[in-house]
Amino acid sequence: MANPNRSCLYSLKISTIALAASLAGCARAVPGVAPGHDFLVYIGTNVAAEQENTIYLYRLNPTTGALAPVSAYKGGAQPTYLAMDAAHRHLYAVSETGTFRGQANSGGVSTLAVDGRTGGLTLLGQQPSRGASPCYVSLDHTGQNALVANYMGGSVSLLPVQPDGQLAPPTAFDQHLPPTGPHPNQNIPHAHSLLADPANRFVFAVDLGTDKVYGYRLDAARHQWQAAPAPAFVAKPGAGPRHLTFHPNGRYAYLVNELNSTVTALAYDAAAGTFGELQTLTTLPAGFTGQNSGADVHVAPDGRFLYTSNRGRNSIAVFAIGADGRLAPVQDVDTQGQTPRNFSLDPSGRLLVVANQNSNNVFTYRVDKQTGRLTPTGQHIDVPSPLFVEVVPDFTR
Repeated sequence: MANPNRSCLYSLKISTIALAASLAGCARAVPGVAPGHDFLVYIGTNVAAEQENTIYLYRLNPTTGALAPVSAYKGGAQPTYLAMDAAHRHLYAVSETGTFRGQANSGGVSTLAVDGRTGGLTLLGQQPSRGASPCYVSLDHTGQNALVANYMGGSVSLLPVQPDGQLAPPTAFDQHLPPTGPHPNQNIPHAHSLLADPANRFVFAVDLGTDKVYGYRLDAARHQWQAAPAPAFVAKPGAGPRHLTFHPNGRYAYLVNELNSTVTALAYDAAAGTFGELQTLTTLPAGFTGQNSGADVHVAPDGRFLYTSNRGRNSIAVFAIGADGRLAPVQDVDTQGQTPRNFSLDPSGRLLVVANQNSNNVFTYRVDKQTGRLTPTGQHIDVPSPLFVEVVPDFTR
């Protein structure tokens, strides 16, 4: 277990000019966003491999869209992807490394205690992920298990959450195997996300390398799963499926495909734990000819709109969701930076926060809840290599 005293709080140094700009931005209200409680935003980063990196904490103003700095904390090596428990007591962060504490072909998963008064973080402990370069962590809906996808390892792991919030070593594991897809980036399996379905009966692993979504029947209380005999879904060859998200009604799901820049609408059979394709659309506007890769995907809290991010085009694609789960393009909006690997909607669905990895900045957008369209708030912050944003209600107030 890591010594908690080593997880001391960094003081976030802000220049007088940056602070003045932040305060000036706070005076501008975003039309259509009702005043209310603030949100907290945790930002995972990756500045240097194998080195201690930082998780930044900001406060998001729902009226202005401004991000005000709070603090920054040690998050372990390459704390890129984050997940917070429902009680806001613990934050989990992958260490997206190829070795972990001298163990080859493994990354790690960190547990950080969350201070209920300040939102601050203290590193409690770490466990190996059993695969190299873990790039995704989520919690099952009981909060009893952390689910981790290992990108370079091409594997997935389940780590039990102990009574004190810390993680035990993996108790369930699956190694994905060839055959892989035809794209050059599919030379080996690449597990890219792992999440539970709304009923917590199944866990689904999305593998970019094999063009498959794998299903596992979950036994949350026993911290185990049973792999299904056949994939839950097979994508088009070379699509490179990356992230999966469910519609709030549980009947539909959406799969963003990295390598061919598409999004697939899926009908979900909750009894069988399988998916059927409804529709596949490009995430790019007509006439775009540059290099691009799809990245993240989220459904608005009210289930009316879908958002995906494009790296290369550097945009958020907006789609309306029909009653039958199918998609209709609405908008393509510039992210004002480079390589939007991850973005998030606030819990009210009124603001969208996007992390531009290669331009070292984070921008906020107003969401029109009637049309789904995005409008820049004019607010942004500079953050070294932001890879992930976790937006939660401000539980400190």
